[in-house]
Formats: sequence, structure tokens, C-alpha cells
Amino acid sequence: MYDFPVKDSYTLDDLKRLTGILRAPDGCPWDHVQTHQSIRRDFLEETYEVLEGIDRDDPVLMREELGDVLFQVVFHAVIEEERGRFTLSDVITDVTRKMLIRHPHVFAGVKADSEAEVLTNWEQIKNESKGVKTASETLKLVPETFPALMKADKLLKRADKAGAEASEKLAGTLPEAVHAFETADKDAASAALGQLLMAVTAAAREKGVDPEMSLLEACKVFVARFEEAESKADSEGRPISEML
Repeated sequence: MYDFPVKDSYTLDDLKRLTGILRAPDGCPWDHVQTHQSIRRDFLEETYEVLEGIDRDDPVLMREELGDVLFQVVFHAVIEEERGRFTLSDVITDVTRKMLIRHPHVFAGVKADSEAEVLTNWEQIKNESKGVKTASETLKLVPETFPALMKADKLLKRADKAGAEASEKLAGTLPEAVHAFETADKDAASAALGQLLMAVTAAAREKGVDPEMSLLEACKVFVARFEEAESKADSEGRPISEML
């Protein structure tokens, strides 16, 4: 058994030490065998739970879930420290340096009086640090792991910044995309649906609407509508399909 101090408040160093104990051969049997891949989904789920707290404006939930995300960060860093590749201190140092470099209007006397100027400087510095020279390269930097709708929106945003007017052009193809999907056979349906969703995302950008949030709101409406239909079907003894 490990002797870990009971205190009114703990520090990041305390959390790192606790994680190291959990990872020790004589620590927790579950924590000891975990890898980046085995807890990858946990990291994603914890992140979404933070977003739930943000959307609800629930400080209690946010505080708890931010803690869970922080634990994930520490856990992954400790795994890498065990491998001798980098440490939690390296992670903190890197992100601090990145913020210093990307905020020259705060720390280096560069002029940026508006949000737009800040974002322009940010993108320029980011591209320079990653050696990006073309608009196509900025598109390729969008992570493959993004949800598809979010990725489509990000790609269109970057293409529009490059002057391609991609959102406007793709939004104009929406009627044809709907028709192509409706008339597609089974083999062509997937590709046709992809083009339709891309056109829908472009149309949302043209309207200044966040497609991800719009779909989430539609999901909430569907759940409420389904619940109402189910209750009505039960009370009237009829199939739920007749109530929707």
C-alpha cells in the first residue's frame, strides 16, 4: 500500500505522482496495463463530457470533467515518460512557448487591435512553424480524426480563406446533389450522399450557421418528438409509427 497525503488541495505535481503510483507494477492492475490506444476512446469521451458541461453552463459538471481531461493528459504523458520520449514538463513547456510565439501582439510588440488581426497573425505564425507554403497544405493539416461534418466545415473554411469561394460554389450544387442522391443506385449511394453532405455544409457556411450545432439541435428536437409520440402511442394503444 502506498502512503499518499490527504490534503485540502493538490497540485499538478501531486496528480502526476498519483498517476505514476497507479502505473507502477504494484499499483493498480488496470492502470498498469493501459496504453495510448487502449484509453484513446476514454480521452474522446471525457472531452465530449466537458462540452456537455459547457453547453449546459454547469460549473460543477465542467469542473469535474475538466479534471477528467487533465487526468487523461497526465496519464498519456506519464506513459511517454516511462518510454523516455517526453515528459509532462515537456508538454507544459511546449504549449507555453507556443502561446508566447503565437501572441506577438501581447508579448512581442506586434500590432493587432482586432480579433480579425489576431486570427490572421495566428494562422500565419502557425503555417510558418509547420512549414506550410500552399493552401492545399493547410487543408491536409485538418486532422483525419475530426468528425466528418466538422472536418468538412473546416476544409471549406480554409478553402474560402484561400479565395476559392468553395462554400458559395458547393452550396450552389445542393439541388443537383439532392437529385443525385435520390436517383443513385446502391453502389453509388455512399459517394452521392457524401457530395450531398458536403453541399449542405457549404450551404450552412453561406448562411453563417454551424452545421454541427444545427444537427445537434435537430437531434434534441427528434428525441423530444419521439418521447411525446411514445407517450401518446402508449396512452392510445396505437403503434408509435402513427404518432411520429
